[in-house]
Amino acid sequence: MSKIQDEIELLSKPGDTILETIEFLGMSQVELAERLGKTPPKVNDLITGKEVISLNTALQLEKVLGIDAQFWVKRELLYREKLLKLKEQEDFEKYKDWLAIQPIKILKSLGYLKSKPNSPEIVDECLKFYGVASPTQWESVYINQYLSTNFRKSDAHKTSMGGLATFLRIGEIEMMNIKLNKYDKKVFKDSLIEIKEIVQSHPSDFAEKLIEICASSGVALVFTSNIPKAPISGVARWVRGIPLIQLTDRYKSNDHFWFSFYHEAGHILLHGKKDIFIENSNNSETDSTKEVEANEFARKTLLPSKFIENLPQKFTEKDLRKIARLYKTHPAIVVGQLQHLKKVPFSFGNNLKLKVDLSKVIKRD
Repeated sequence: MSKIQDEIELLSKPGDTILETIEFLGMSQVELAERLGKTPPKVNDLITGKEVISLNTALQLEKVLGIDAQFWVKRELLYREKLLKLKEQEDFEKYKDWLAIQPIKILKSLGYLKSKPNSPEIVDECLKFYGVASPTQWESVYINQYLSTNFRKSDAHKTSMGGLATFLRIGEIEMMNIKLNKYDKKVFKDSLIEIKEIVQSHPSDFAEKLIEICASSGVALVFTSNIPKAPISGVARWVRGIPLIQLTDRYKSNDHFWFSFYHEAGHILLHGKKDIFIENSNNSETDSTKEVEANEFARKTLLPSKFIENLPQKFTEKDLRKIARLYKTHPAIVVGQLQHLKKVPFSFGNNLKLKVDLSKVIKRD
């Protein structure tokens, strides 16, 4: 038995005072039960601390034992408070390894946690953040269904598990803050045409507009900070019947950003509600066919492959801008596609790309 468990065992219960009082009065537990209108087992539960002394029970004890009800209420409250602190300390010792893989500093900087990193209270806060009762449930909900067996067994990836789980949970929390219409597949598919206009013009409030348009079709779009040791660019999944697209600020250029968005949108439109897609995490057993389908969906929507036919053999940045206008997209998309196809070096045309700043739409307290 641990030192903390010893302290719990030695903690004085309100039931100790009940025993002392009935012994002084020469009353048995059976008689006390009869006078309280309770069964003997219930009275035994009160004495052993299994049963909480409620206000109603305190009033009954006042009548039977002649000790003020307020005494019993305060006695119970003080006992439970001391017991809770000891259990928090016990959990802290028990869950130290689990806490070690959690990105505590990141969660504190984002305002999700308030307690000191090495305090017993941090365990309770972390569990409340994830909405689970213990690390066992945490692993079941956020790890087992997302990661391959080999990845879960690797000590080298332990911290990545915490980062991934944090990323996924933030998406769920922030999703609840978005006012959503009921999901309509056709409306969402049609909205991608409207979004294409935003791709082309790329206004300063593109992120806010994107969230609003997606919400109108029933899709939750959440932007999240990049979590260290969890190199995720995007996630597509269904949470409680709601399609959720979650993107990071990992990539800072608009060609990467828009491709990632349309890739995840492709997953929502083309694939099942039970599918979970975590991009660039290198840790899940993804269906390569579905990834190829999502890539093709993003490429065709942003810039059909036939654009190459409209390019002269020797083209300039001016030609790329012309292609972008022809296909109603942004020049950065053209550059990105040419770089991906290895038609130009990665140093070519980067001045046509725009920096993406998601700081205004990412929760930071």
